[in-house]
Amino acid sequence: MTFNDLKRRLGQISDLNAAAGLLSWEQETFMPPEAARVRGLQLATLAGLSHELFTAAETAQLLGEAQPGTEADAAVLRVARRDFEKATKLPTAFVEKQARAQNEAHHAWLDARARSDFAAFAPYLERMLNLARRQADLMGFEEHPYDALLDDYEPGMRASQVKTVFADLRDRTLPLLRRIRAAGDAADYSVLTRPFPAEAQKAFAWRVAGEAFGLLGSFARQDESAHPFQSNFSRSDIRITTRVEPYWPACLFGTWHEAGHAMYERGVADRWERTPVSRGASLGVHESQSRMFENLLGRSLPFWERYFPELQAAAPQVTEGLDARALYRAVNRVNPSLIRVEADEVTYNFHIMLRFELELALLDGSLAVRDLPEAWNARMQEYLGLTPPDDARGVLQDIHWSAGLIGYFPTYTLGNLLSVQLLEAARRDEAVAAGVDRAEYGPLRAWLAQQVHQHGRSLTPVELTVQATGQPLTADPYVAYLHRKYGEIYSLNGDGPQA
Repeated sequence: MTFNDLKRRLGQISDLNAAAGLLSWEQETFMPPEAARVRGLQLATLAGLSHELFTAAETAQLLGEAQPGTEADAAVLRVARRDFEKATKLPTAFVEKQARAQNEAHHAWLDARARSDFAAFAPYLERMLNLARRQADLMGFEEHPYDALLDDYEPGMRASQVKTVFADLRDRTLPLLRRIRAAGDAADYSVLTRPFPAEAQKAFAWRVAGEAFGLLGSFARQDESAHPFQSNFSRSDIRITTRVEPYWPACLFGTWHEAGHAMYERGVADRWERTPVSRGASLGVHESQSRMFENLLGRSLPFWERYFPELQAAAPQVTEGLDARALYRAVNRVNPSLIRVEADEVTYNFHIMLRFELELALLDGSLAVRDLPEAWNARMQEYLGLTPPDDARGVLQDIHWSAGLIGYFPTYTLGNLLSVQLLEAARRDEAVAAGVDRAEYGPLRAWLAQQVHQHGRSLTPVELTVQATGQPLTADPYVAYLHRKYGEIYSLNGDGPQA
C-alpha cells in the first residue's frame, strides 16, 4: 500500500463529510420544515458511513504502512493518525445516534426559541448532555469531562487552563467596564436602529466583505439563517449566512465575522485539499480571524473613514447628520446587552465566561437542566447587571447546545486574545501597518495567508501562534488594546492598568 492509497481513502472520507455539510447548510437556509425528520436520517447515515470508513481496519493498515515522501505528506499522516486515534474510541452506532439527536434537538430549539419556551427544549438538551458525557467517557480524560470535548475544538487545551485565562481576563477588564459606565455617556445611539432596508443591509455588508476582506462571489455566497455561520465544502465552495434585524449592525458585523472564517478556509493551501489538514488549526485560531475582521478592522476608525461614503450611498437615512467619527463612536458603544452576538468588545467575553461556567456545571451534574434558566439569569445579573425578560433573549439565544457543540464557547475568547496578538505581529511589517491605517487590507490578508491560513492543521495552535507572533498565546496585547481604544473613546485618559 502506498501513501496515495491513504490519500484516496482520506479523500473519500472528506467527500462524505462535505456532502453532510452541504445537507446541513441547506437545512439552515432553504429546506422546507417538513423535511426535518428525513434530513436527520440522511445526516446520520452520512455520519455513520464516514465514521465506518475512517475507523475501518483497512484505514488502520494504511495509516500504519504509508510512507510519506514529503513534509506535506508527513503532516497529513500525523494529523490523520491523531484523528484516527480519537475516532476509534467512538462506536459507529454512537456517532449515528448523536447525529440524529443533534438534528432533533436543533429543530426543537428553533421552535422553542420562537416561542420563548425553555421547558419545551429541556428534554432535548438533557439528551445532548447525556451524549456529551458519554462521549467524554469514551474519549477519556484526566481532570474534567469537559477536557475531552474541548479538545475537539482547541487541541491540547484543558478546562483548568481556560479557567486561569478567564480569571485573569476578568480581573483586568471588569475594572475597565466599571470605569466606562461611571464616566457616563450622553451620545445618541438611535442611529443603530434607524431604518435600513433588509436587502440594502445585506448588499452593503457583502460588497464590503469582497472589497475589504477578499470574499468574492466566485468561490463564496451569502444567505440568511436563524444564527449566522460559515460552512465550506472545499476552498472553492464557501457559504456564509447572516441575519437581518432592526438593529442593523447585527447584519453588517455578522457578515464580516463570517467573512473572517471564510477567508481562513479559502487561504488553506491547495496541497491539503480533501485531507484532514484542510481546516483551521483550531476554533480559537479560526475565531481570531473572524473577530479580527469584525472588530479590529470593521470597528476601527480608518475602516469607517474609508467606507462611510459607501454607507451614505447605501443608506442615507442611517447616516443623516453624521460623519465617520460619529458612526465609529456609535458602533463601538459599550453597553451591556442581553444578546452575545450584539455585545461590544468590552463586555463580550463575559458572555463567554457565563456559558463556559454553565457548561462545566451541566456536564458534571452540579447544575440540573431544569435550573439552567435561573442560573443563566443570575450570572447575567452578576456579570452584566441585566436579567433577560424571556428565554429567547436568555438561555435559548445560541444554537450551540442544540447542535451538540459543548466545549466550543471558550474558543471565542481565545480567538479574541489571539486576534490582537496576530495583528500586532503583522503590523511589524511596514506595508501591513500602512495598509491597516488606510483600511487597505491587501497586505494584511497576504500576511495572514502566509503566516496562518496556508498551514491548515499542519501546525498545532501553539506552534502556529509561536511561529507567527514569536510567543505563546497571551492576554497582554488584547487587554492593552481594550484600555487604549476605549480609554480614548470614553476620555478615560488612557490610564488603565498596564498589560
